[in-house]
Amino acid sequence: MELVSIPGQQAKGKVWLVGAGPGDIELLTLKAYRIIKHADVVLYDALVSQDIQDLIPHGAEKIAVGKRAGKHSASQDEINQLLVTKAYTRKNVVRLKGGDPFIFGRGGEELETLVKAGVAFEVVPGITAASGTSAYAGIPLTHRDYAQGVTFITGHCQLASRPMDWQGYANPNNTLVVYMGILNADVISEGLINAGRSANTPVAIVSKATTQEQQCFIGTLGELGLIAADPALVMPALMIIGEVVQLADTLNWFQPQTAATESAKTSFTASAL
Repeated sequence: MELVSIPGQQAKGKVWLVGAGPGDIELLTLKAYRIIKHADVVLYDALVSQDIQDLIPHGAEKIAVGKRAGKHSASQDEINQLLVTKAYTRKNVVRLKGGDPFIFGRGGEELETLVKAGVAFEVVPGITAASGTSAYAGIPLTHRDYAQGVTFITGHCQLASRPMDWQGYANPNNTLVVYMGILNADVISEGLINAGRSANTPVAIVSKATTQEQQCFIGTLGELGLIAADPALVMPALMIIGEVVQLADTLNWFQPQTAATESAKTSFTASAL
């Protein structure tokens, strides 16, 4: 799709690429809060929590452009064109993304589009889903005794031109965080185990992290497909794979204050099926 700009004119506005964090409204940065409150138009993703959406001024134009697996959504080309078009007609254009826009948020692609169109922009980073999720689940991503490194990957497992590096991801001294991997849980489990990672490696899938609906499903790598298929699991959800997961029981501090509190922490076992 070729971007349409207005010949002979300059964009009157500026685009603010804003990270909304993992869900908890209090995890917004002060700068993100200020920018949202002064927005003239906001293009927001499906992962932006309702509490944060409610910060958008009543007079601002709100455009939902979120992507969800298996559901119709705006194409990336359409989003790019909207950003350029709105920058020509509005002063403060906010592109609001869940987590951090530069970590699996396609923020770089959108900014490249703005550069080509001559549109001014600024980036406001946010707490990425991996950091927020692990903190609220009591799972440190690195730990001197369990994990000396951490790797973030997407779980689409569909790019033939860039096959998954299962051998690299199977390092037992590393924590592996998988974004967007629930639908491919069996593929991820099989790939890691075949590459040498133990089937007994602790795993956690954290659902709606940092919100009052957070749930943590814990088991082993060999059970990952069964955990992901649990009907109680609600999207969005993030996978954490590694020895650090065993610290969740000890370091868990976040207790959602809802009627579902008793089930907020679910320990998965094969015998529970």
